[in-house]
Amino acid sequence: MAKDYEKRPTIDLAQVPHNAQAAKFRFCEGKIMQSGHHAIETASRDEITALQTGRMKWTLNHVYRNVTHYKAKFDAAGVHPDDFKSLADLSKFPFTTKQDLRDNYPYGMFAVPRAEVVRIHASSGTTGKPTVVGYTQKDIETWADLIARSIYASGGRQGDIVHIAYGYGLFTGGLGAHYGAEKLGCTVIPMSGGQTEKQVQLICDFKPDIIMVTPSYMLNIADEFRRQGIDPRSTNLRIGIHGAEPWTDAMRSEIEAVFGIDAIDIYGLSEVIGPGVANECVETKDGPVIWEDHFYPEIIDPVTGEVLPEGSQGELVFTSLTKEAMPVIRYRTRDLTRLLPPSARSMRRIGKITGRSDDMLIIRGVNVFPSQIEELILKQPKLSPHYVLEVTRDGHLDSMKVNVELKAEFEFASSAEKEFVAHDLQHHIKSYIGISARIDIVEIGGIERSIGKARRVIDKRPK
Repeated sequence: MAKDYEKRPTIDLAQVPHNAQAAKFRFCEGKIMQSGHHAIETASRDEITALQTGRMKWTLNHVYRNVTHYKAKFDAAGVHPDDFKSLADLSKFPFTTKQDLRDNYPYGMFAVPRAEVVRIHASSGTTGKPTVVGYTQKDIETWADLIARSIYASGGRQGDIVHIAYGYGLFTGGLGAHYGAEKLGCTVIPMSGGQTEKQVQLICDFKPDIIMVTPSYMLNIADEFRRQGIDPRSTNLRIGIHGAEPWTDAMRSEIEAVFGIDAIDIYGLSEVIGPGVANECVETKDGPVIWEDHFYPEIIDPVTGEVLPEGSQGELVFTSLTKEAMPVIRYRTRDLTRLLPPSARSMRRIGKITGRSDDMLIIRGVNVFPSQIEELILKQPKLSPHYVLEVTRDGHLDSMKVNVELKAEFEFASSAEKEFVAHDLQHHIKSYIGISARIDIVEIGGIERSIGKARRVIDKRPK
């Protein structure tokens, strides 16, 4: 049941960058909208576009004046912030990639003096130099507002208890979620990932209403409940807010069935701000709503970089509109999706992220994403969501093996039953995806468990 939110925040025009203030808004201080946490969520398309245009002009000028990398990149491309007249002009500006961030390690992408940066996160750097992101105090406040908005859209309300099992370590998930939950007025149980037995204990003891966690680790928590002889549906949880890795609607159905909750998709990435760039609305569950007052989306052809029409499948690109410390211009996310029209809010949605361009496997000329395999696994009633793909090379040909566990209730299935299930999955992979795959039904517990993002592919091909 929704509670009274007379004090929930609305758009603060004083916080809009100065050259966006000329736009006309129908929002008024203290106005309560029928849906949404902030008034801007139900603004007209013209109002959203006007706000985006003003904020984009401010952002382009901000980076050009203050970030050597962006000035050099704009100059090399022959564009200047003054060339931006409308949102369509953004396509003239160059992309930003993760490599750009690594090349400017540690402070080169900051657009404010280092002393004004109140928080810095760095990735592990296991694939090269770390990726660094930073925030001013106002950036932190913006981020907290967006997470509060996202939790509200998920069905969370002031006074709810929120169990946060996103990582509080190197990168941004846990701390972003934490600040936003507190901003909404929730009671936060900070847990981070791992210590699965303790996760279960705290969920049982503190009776949270909401859990924020990766979908793969949510299923690991479910396994631990069952190991302890506790029905996962017996908890007080009513909402799971899941993100940080691609997941399918089949996975959503699995989580909702196991826990008896609404499983909601949150989207974000640290380079753009962190979790809370977009979030599904519980009333529709039809793809995350992009918070377009802070982030401008494009869909591009991942090969050519061409901007694609709305509704086309391609790579998601974001430009931040309000970030002070580390704005990003046309950041290539590598996430594959499409832009969808508004539904529960006035802002556009993205289709569920089910793969990344850098997750794509090419097996004998066929493009394969782990999420495609996952969807077929979860259609098999006896198979669990615990799986890993092994890719090897036999001579000049690539081969794939799917290692997958049975559900616990089918642990003692006969060899013939296992063979039938494996053959059925093999048939569906061939029919729907177009590759031949070997299926190995492994012992329960034989697949490495996620404590954050699941490892879905073991690539054993020679480098």
